[in-house]
Amino acid sequence: MNSPIESNPSLSSTGKDVYDITFIGAGPVALYGMYYAGLRLMKSKVIDMLGEVGGGLMALYPDKYIYDMAGFPKIMAKDLVKAMHEQAAEYPHTWCLGEEAMNLERGEDGIFKLTTDKNVHWSKTIVICAGLGAYTPRKPNLPNLEKYEGRGVFYFIKDKNHFANKDILIVGGGDSAFDYTLMLEPIAKSITLIHRNSHFSAHEDSVRKVTNSRVIMKHPFWELKEIGGNSRVETATIHETKSDETVKLKVDAIVLNIGFIIDHGHIANWGLNLDHNGIVVDTHMRTNIEGVYAAGDIVHYDGKLKLISLGCGEVAIAVNNAKHFIDPKAKVAPGHSTDKHVVSMKKAHMGEQIKKT
Repeated sequence: MNSPIESNPSLSSTGKDVYDITFIGAGPVALYGMYYAGLRLMKSKVIDMLGEVGGGLMALYPDKYIYDMAGFPKIMAKDLVKAMHEQAAEYPHTWCLGEEAMNLERGEDGIFKLTTDKNVHWSKTIVICAGLGAYTPRKPNLPNLEKYEGRGVFYFIKDKNHFANKDILIVGGGDSAFDYTLMLEPIAKSITLIHRNSHFSAHEDSVRKVTNSRVIMKHPFWELKEIGGNSRVETATIHETKSDETVKLKVDAIVLNIGFIIDHGHIANWGLNLDHNGIVVDTHMRTNIEGVYAAGDIVHYDGKLKLISLGCGEVAIAVNNAKHFIDPKAKVAPGHSTDKHVVSMKKAHMGEQIKKT
């Protein structure tokens, strides 16, 4: 599948600080990848345009529960990020936060030159874990919508306590809509959930829990038609498109979850094969550019599911194959982390790091 990217003879890594592996994105998948790179004794770096680790989990919904992570019946997004950050930090990594990846080139020596808006980085391999990239929420075509944004209209929930004792309307039928509903149901005064059709794309158990709660569910064919209020949201008019029934609700907040417009930014210009808004990878998580791998929500292959747990498996595959790419003598499958030789290597490596400090 791989085809080498055209080398640039003007690039040379001579005298530069070259890393074994550089991760693009610092979300949960990349954090696990960095931990795994430590297990393989790879010198690693992470670059993320956000100023903190955690990716979309921290930027968009730190107080939302995650239900599909192995080992946890449910865990708050910010707590999952904290645990995965601590896991990654078992090994010395270089963290380059607040930097946006711009351009990728390879020199004749095979080393990648990655240029950001602030620095130049050199790496033997690249693993792209940029999630969905920059994603902008889709907005319904409603008059004066912008007037109420931040004044009762929300697309993400960063602090659930802001919604305590309030009448809330949630619009959508996917995981985010149902997860937000379950998150707010214990503290809200009331919640109404509407969806324009009978098909929910959320997990079945989430749908069951909401159905059996005190949440008022109106579906199918219900849509938000109008928002009312002076300086803040005070009412929402919802409309049943088949019967033409209209209901005016008294609400304090409206949460809109009707999808996103995805933008991969500068990564889309790197010559990667893209399909279904994702980077095409093979079973080794290799892209069409030799030495460049990808994992998590940003990848596409037949049967792909966008789950954090699956992304963690993908990035482990990517790291192991990157290790073999750098050193063909190194096995792709290193054995289990409980194997004696792996444990002894880890202890020796950590001992060396302690000596250096």
